[in-house]
Amino acid sequence: MASTVSAQSSAAVDGLNPGDQVRIAVWRNPELSGDFTVAANGTLTHPLYREIQVTGIPLSAVEDRLRTFLSRYTTNPQFVIQPLVKITVSGEVRAPQLLAVPPETTVSQAVILAGGPTAIAKLDNVRLLRGGQEINVNLASADAQAASLQIRSGDRIVVPGKGNTFRDFIGPAMSVIGAAAAITSIFLR
Repeated sequence: MASTVSAQSSAAVDGLNPGDQVRIAVWRNPELSGDFTVAANGTLTHPLYREIQVTGIPLSAVEDRLRTFLSRYTTNPQFVIQPLVKITVSGEVRAPQLLAVPPETTVSQAVILAGGPTAIAKLDNVRLLRGGQEINVNLASADAQAASLQIRSGDRIVVPGKGNTFRDFIGPAMSVIGAAAAITSIFLR
């Protein structure tokens, strides 16, 4: 069932899910810095970080857990953590792909990161597939509040194409008629 989104439904960002990434930069500790994937068990794929559970909790709690963990190795740890969630952008965009983006990325920004819409993209009915639901987002209007809807981990954004009557209906019908005429001509000879 499709629903239309209002700006109020862009509520709090969900936490991390398996397959997402976390970019961690620890001051003066390059061995603890890097991009780490969230494993299926909800921890990070790093020999030390694998004991930190990062799924099922808000991002602020992930930062607190990381600070507590790093305190074992350094006094007053200075670090930056940036979650990167996995989303898919497909359909009428120039470079359909799987993206790892910050959670504050909007639907319209995700479409731009996928190369932008093609010439036949239908931007007034972009589909956002989230958690088994389909949400229709209007990106055609410059003041569209739904365009500011933030993505969540696992979102799939599908940009449909405009229908072309000749390409979609008349062309195939003419092909069938031409094939039928050719077969009839063979039998009549």
